[in-house]
Amino acid sequence: MAFREYKIGTRMFGIALGGSMIITLYMPSLDIYSVGVTETGLVKGLSYGNNSGFSYADPFLQGKGKPLTITVKKDPVTGADIDPVDAYVYKPGIPFPSAIRNPGILGAEVAALSAEDGRVGDASEAEGAVFLVSRGDYEGETFSYIENVSATRKWTTEKVLTEAADSDTYHVGSGKTMFVREGCWWCHTLLPEQTQDWQYFGLPPRLGDFNGESPTAFGSDRKGPDLLHVGSRNSSKEWMMMHFFNPRLVQPHSIMPRFDYLWGEVDENGNEIDYDQWRSDYNAYVAGENIYPPVVPDYAPNSEIRYLMDYVLSLK
Repeated sequence: MAFREYKIGTRMFGIALGGSMIITLYMPSLDIYSVGVTETGLVKGLSYGNNSGFSYADPFLQGKGKPLTITVKKDPVTGADIDPVDAYVYKPGIPFPSAIRNPGILGAEVAALSAEDGRVGDASEAEGAVFLVSRGDYEGETFSYIENVSATRKWTTEKVLTEAADSDTYHVGSGKTMFVREGCWWCHTLLPEQTQDWQYFGLPPRLGDFNGESPTAFGSDRKGPDLLHVGSRNSSKEWMMMHFFNPRLVQPHSIMPRFDYLWGEVDENGNEIDYDQWRSDYNAYVAGENIYPPVVPDYAPNSEIRYLMDYVLSLK
């Protein structure tokens, strides 16, 4: 009978904790699983890749193992002009997203179209694949679905990458990893919540927008603007560059930290970036000694800031 009350209390605590986990984690997952994916959800899943957070394949969150989003303007097989379309290129060995690995999360209609018309079952991680978001009819209704164009149109990763211009190539998946790693979601949300939010930041997301996304980045606090549709509100690459290099260039009273270190050691032309000189020139500008602020260096093609900007500008 010794410590009976403690034993009962411990068991009750375990039951309460287990029940709360079921209510907060398991039951919502059933709701999400039962909801069909939206076109936005398909685009996000294919552009972000398998996991944008910590993983054993990318323990330091450097954006490794992510697909490329490429705007294709010519058929890679025939060379004929086509209407521009975003293709999601998974090089050999790049992990497929949950939408390909577990198509049941897409909803019955989208899963059926993706399997029958899109031939996603023929995709191989070892060989790589190229995917599109296409539209098709299922039992009289139109749905967006995943098309494995490596099987349906013979678009191989090599052909698409060979024809793609660097200006049409976007590292959206790697950029979301930068967004998570740098803690952008500590101050920014991706979830307009109230009527006033909708008027300024745009409509809130739908449940089907998150099928297979891992992790989501709703954010828990808002010290800066909501960013869910920021790519529609402000698509200026130049403004974004200044804002990330030093937010005070565009918002004098901004509390956002600098992210100039994401430029790396060299600029677009391979020249070393002299951060000390830049900051000295900026301080002189703030003090009124210079009329104009120093010029923000163009980033190198493989810099982390490029990845982050590609992600932020994709939020539309």
